[in-house]
Amino acid sequence: MNSNAAPPAPPHTNLMRKLAVYGLFAVFAVWCVTAFRKDIAQVDPSQLQAGWGAVLLAGGLSLVNYALRVWRWRLYMTRLGHSLPWRFVALTYMAGFAFTLSPGKIGEMVRARYYQPHGIGLPASGAAFFVERLLDLLAMMLLTAAALTELQAYQRFLWVALALVGGLLAMLMLLPWPRVAAHLDQRAAHRLLRPAQTIVHTLVRARALLSPGILLGGMALGLAAWALEAIGLKLVADVLSPEPLAMASAMGIYAVAIIVGALSFLPGGLGSTEFVMAGLLYAHGFTMPQAILLTLVCRLLTLWLAVVIGWYCVWVLRHTKQT
Repeated sequence: MNSNAAPPAPPHTNLMRKLAVYGLFAVFAVWCVTAFRKDIAQVDPSQLQAGWGAVLLAGGLSLVNYALRVWRWRLYMTRLGHSLPWRFVALTYMAGFAFTLSPGKIGEMVRARYYQPHGIGLPASGAAFFVERLLDLLAMMLLTAAALTELQAYQRFLWVALALVGGLLAMLMLLPWPRVAAHLDQRAAHRLLRPAQTIVHTLVRARALLSPGILLGGMALGLAAWALEAIGLKLVADVLSPEPLAMASAMGIYAVAIIVGALSFLPGGLGSTEFVMAGLLYAHGFTMPQAILLTLVCRLLTLWLAVVIGWYCVWVLRHTKQT
């Protein structure tokens, strides 16, 4: 037995820890339901009667988006040395969506708790999450390129996003993270250094996901995934207006709204994403009621669909664990 191992926590400490975790889950679930009810109450489905097929197709494209992102997540975990079954990867990845309304989607890191019993530490799942978020932001910027001239009012957000992604990539690739990790490992006994040690090991693993092959593969999957949701926006938009929304405009509107929502650091970008998307749709000739309806339907088919599936996967994983 390792003499440095920490003694087991007393029973009452474990009980308090479980109560805190489940309490947090319950509060988050109640908050999700409350926010969802507010959005759904504003949707008047009568305006979509002529195009339910397009709405269902847009929902189907969102499901393909989730599948592509599961594929990318498994690719990252495999590259980090953890080859996991498809079903387990899909369930754990989608379970993270239950907490996607957290600022910066940081709540999706709840996936780490499912991997720890399999000997996969926080640095591995944290590295996959970090690179995934980085490439998603880059994919959104590429989607805006098709409609850059129409989005001049939001170009400062794009520059901020570009500076953020460029700075993080440079930090990740240029600094000697393995040497820093080795230095910290020698002082691992110091309690105050443990969080820094975890972060540095996460960055070491994240760098392994930036080699050309896996970087381009992850980028291609992310670009395809987010483009599908923008196509879904166009499909629903064309139901409401006799004048078809240009594909480039749909890509730009969707991507800029998501970028602004991400940079706002509001939970799930709620409010900021909807405000920008409705404003851009109005600028493209939709009436304000149409723009608001289209924005809410788009969010139902992308954000809220993911949250509902995420909670279902949390339930399945919990049930699987108990049995």
